[in-house]
Amino acid sequence: MSDRLFIFDTTLRDGEQVPGCQLNTVEKIQVAKALEELGVDVIEAGFPVSSPGDFNSVVEISKAVTWPTICALTRAVENDIKVAAEALQYAKHKRIHTGIGTSDYHIKYKFNSTREEIIERAVAAVKYAKKYVEDVQFYAEDAGRTDNEYLARVVEAVVKAGATVINIPDTTGYCLPEEFGQKIRFLKEHVKGIDNVVIATHCHNDLGMATANTVSGILNGARQAEVTINGIGERAGNTSLEEVAMIFRSHRETKIETNINTQKIYGVSRMVSSLMNMPVQPNKAIVGRNAFAHSSGIHQDGVLKNRESYEIIDPKDVGIDENSIVLTARSGRAALKHRLNVLGVELDKEKLDKAYEDFLKLADRKKDINDDDVLMLVGKERSANARIRMEYLQVTSGVGIRPIASICLDIAGEKFEAAASGNGPVDAAINAVKQIIHRKMIVQEFLIQAITKGSDDIGKVHMTVSYEGAHYYGFSANTDIVAASVEAFIDAINKFIV
Repeated sequence: MSDRLFIFDTTLRDGEQVPGCQLNTVEKIQVAKALEELGVDVIEAGFPVSSPGDFNSVVEISKAVTWPTICALTRAVENDIKVAAEALQYAKHKRIHTGIGTSDYHIKYKFNSTREEIIERAVAAVKYAKKYVEDVQFYAEDAGRTDNEYLARVVEAVVKAGATVINIPDTTGYCLPEEFGQKIRFLKEHVKGIDNVVIATHCHNDLGMATANTVSGILNGARQAEVTINGIGERAGNTSLEEVAMIFRSHRETKIETNINTQKIYGVSRMVSSLMNMPVQPNKAIVGRNAFAHSSGIHQDGVLKNRESYEIIDPKDVGIDENSIVLTARSGRAALKHRLNVLGVELDKEKLDKAYEDFLKLADRKKDINDDDVLMLVGKERSANARIRMEYLQVTSGVGIRPIASICLDIAGEKFEAAASGNGPVDAAINAVKQIIHRKMIVQEFLIQAITKGSDDIGKVHMTVSYEGAHYYGFSANTDIVAASVEAFIDAINKFIV
């Protein structure tokens, strides 16, 4: 008999806390629907009290999905819980996720409190949440650095108060796998009533052990894994959904199974990467570009003779079809629509026609179109209605001459032109933008990423721009890297000029 592991996805809450990864409500609904098709059991849709945008997203996601439980995060504060309950009013299955820090670091320095007061606040929060929903999850923040005896006291108190799920986060990514597993085992053996609730893991990757800690927790009795697509999340990220799902699919001897449709993993991974402008590192397990690549002659020979010589996962099991249709300038609408569907994107006829026009223009410049190119095309509409748009850009540069850029911007329907020089073509173009937009803006970070290999590749540009002490994040993709850089700069500017 199999042992069921519930998958709790927090891509839209913890994952979205990454600087530059914020989504609008429409994009969040798109991700939520993809997570539902993937087979996720619980979707943490946001932190409703934090902003009107987060509140509205939880409301709309609750309306948009059917069978997964929709979860809203709160602090152990009555108003947080009340607002979360309001945001969840349309959810078919609703859960309030409340909690408080339990480590001595949090008790002393964050709350200036005592252990007994923390238990009282935890119990009060759970009891208050139970007035609104039956399904209440409690998190003991920084449980990884909380001593086990005190943690057991907190957990026993909230279980008695009515909590249905107990979340044990390794908030700082500090624990060793054996240590975290022992912590879960200690709770299983020492907390009265623990068998009546589900224990959850929520591990961060600060020391690169998030997945290892999660697996150790599950093998010691946890039955809910809190994860994100591509392992995105604050600082070094969270436990990766795709890694947990494929670990237990590969290790059948554990008899632990999830509800994840693994063949949809790759498409959801690429969609989230595109919407959040968050590149997937090439060597990322399961979904990275090199995850199933073999360059060593010995490895290549072994794989050709028998795939299992060097691959423990069939690429098709995660949605990577080695024989998939290659998109070129000769591909029709049907081929483009098929590839979009594989990647979890559905477009109506009008949007598909527009995407196909853009596809043909790109295909004239690029020999082969890959998945990231396709997702970039359908994402263009996000900037189409921006207040500031680039009409044209002309750059003159070369060896022995100073680069000069001429640019025209459309600002709310009015055209502005300028020209400037710089240390290079990108610097010249950005200086030209600054001549039109008279603000003290500083480029703090500038990252260029090539998607595949080749001189005709699309370059992704991520840019951080500081303005009046705040940081704004811009993104663009183009076969012309100078144009992509300027578009990313303008994308960041559009975030603070409204």
